Amino acid sequence: MKFFFNCLAHAFLWLLAHIPYRWTVHVGYFLARLAPRFSKSRVKVIAANLRACFPQMSESEREQIQKEHWRLLGRSFAERGILWLGSEQQITELVEVQSAVNLADGKPRLYVGMHMVGIEAGLIAISLHLKKLGVKPGITLYIHMTNDYFEPRIKAWRERFGARMLLREHHGRELIREIKQGTFVCLSPDMDLGRKDSAFVPFFGVATNTVLSVSKMAQLAGAEVCPIYTVLKEDGSGYVCHVGEAWPGFPSEDAIADTARMNAFFETVIRPRIPEYYWIHKRFKNRPDGEKSIY
Repeated sequence: MKFFFNCLAHAFLWLLAHIPYRWTVHVGYFLARLAPRFSKSRVKVIAANLRACFPQMSESEREQIQKEHWRLLGRSFAERGILWLGSEQQITELVEVQSAVNLADGKPRLYVGMHMVGIEAGLIAISLHLKKLGVKPGITLYIHMTNDYFEPRIKAWRERFGARMLLREHHGRELIREIKQGTFVCLSPDMDLGRKDSAFVPFFGVATNTVLSVSKMAQLAGAEVCPIYTVLKEDGSGYVCHVGEAWPGFPSEDAIADTARMNAFFETVIRPRIPEYYWIHKRFKNRPDGEKSIY
């Protein structure tokens, strides 16, 4: 029975890749209306995150953001049919890549992203963009899925333009070596991965457990650090994947100060488009000693 439902979901993704894009978007919005009914725990997580980060807002304002967040989540899920099973032309039309640096110059860089609803679109568009530039494929990290049917398939779909997906738990030395060689390596460090090699630094005024790996890895690789983030176009017709210029003076000798600076940059991207951030994650899972849980 489980295999049957997995096959049905697979067929649904294929369908989403082959119907007109505007229909795909509306399917996503419809799914977003259903999802909160089956994800009560995540409804509470989103509400808790918004309450912690935006205490100055009224309850109704936060509820409106939460509603829009679900809507964009549903849309981004439906769009994965295109991203995973659609054509190169579909992806090029869906996501525009704008880079302030030359991605083909082979310079040691570490690219740092954040979990916006367009993150999947941006990373797949970048892998296609690198392929068209004729440069070495990029590397990103992922967490192993528990679904045995979709685990190998989604990995293969994400890698179909040459990208390499490495398990988050391993490959630290390999990543440093690849960065030194000028490979496009992207990390998304805005998740609570436990207290090891992490520090509590501000994120929207909340002490937030954040990995120090970006600063440390860039230091070891002798690399500059560039932000990468994908946001909805103003008219909602698709996405723009932005690759920014290198942060000056980053990394420094102070990994904690670097990490706080990174979080501050994330805030500047999120504030104009709050519903686009992944508030569904337990960003504040670990708390400083003696502080009660946000959830």
